[in-house]
Amino acid sequence: MKIKVNEQPFEAEESATLFGLRDCIKPSADVVILNGAAMNADTPLSTGDEISLITRGEKPSAEELEALMASRHTPGVHAKVKAATVGIAGLGGLGSAIAVALARVGVGRLIVADFDVVEPSNLNRQQYFTDQIGMLKTEALIFNLRKINPYVAVEAHAVKLTPDSILPIFGTVDVMIEAFDRADQKAMLMQAFASQKPDVPFIGASGMAGFGPEETIGVKKIGRNLYIVGDRETAASPGCGLMAPRVGIAAHMQANLALRLIVEKVSG
Repeated sequence: MKIKVNEQPFEAEESATLFGLRDCIKPSADVVILNGAAMNADTPLSTGDEISLITRGEKPSAEELEALMASRHTPGVHAKVKAATVGIAGLGGLGSAIAVALARVGVGRLIVADFDVVEPSNLNRQQYFTDQIGMLKTEALIFNLRKINPYVAVEAHAVKLTPDSILPIFGTVDVMIEAFDRADQKAMLMQAFASQKPDVPFIGASGMAGFGPEETIGVKKIGRNLYIVGDRETAASPGCGLMAPRVGIAAHMQANLALRLIVEKVSG
């Protein structure tokens, strides 16, 4: 029967079992993953199964590393996300966390834009480090993403977006994510896509300040391809600042929605 072992095609005996295959191919493997789930008991194998065999502490080849990074995904997902391009406008608390999440799941190409530099006040919620203070956020983010997943292509633009520059930068994306702080910037980006790229899913954000109830942050679909993540009420204000937990919830909801839309689009 035809299966995959560490993302490579493999012809197994019809009677093969998971641990029996491990013992034949890589007996040193102490992590055995079957179809995205770590297994601690032997089980018969079936045609189409995807297996990853990992030895803790062993540094794999470049080809194996990418396969093993994707080993916890649902089978078939990695090929779909690797072929996708996602745009992220704004690399602050939302955008930097979205980029990290999408890099970890293996989105093939990220197009990002932000003109700002890393400041001390950013570190309470943004995915940067103290030794990156003063660096352009685009440069700092590329450095961090390469340490997480060197197989994601990152196209970074250290510019302040204008109505005329949006489509030249983001015109090829499969999903567009808005991660700005200011309402006028959010509206500018949304209007550009609504008028010129209405078939591209657009994921915006509104309302995630403070430390209020996490369950109030949700996703609202407006029209065919417009989604808003947040509680749509709680803006940053004196006494209600932007903080890592609630901003992180919204960011990961935006990233998860992008992932879902990519997989569903390809599947459809």
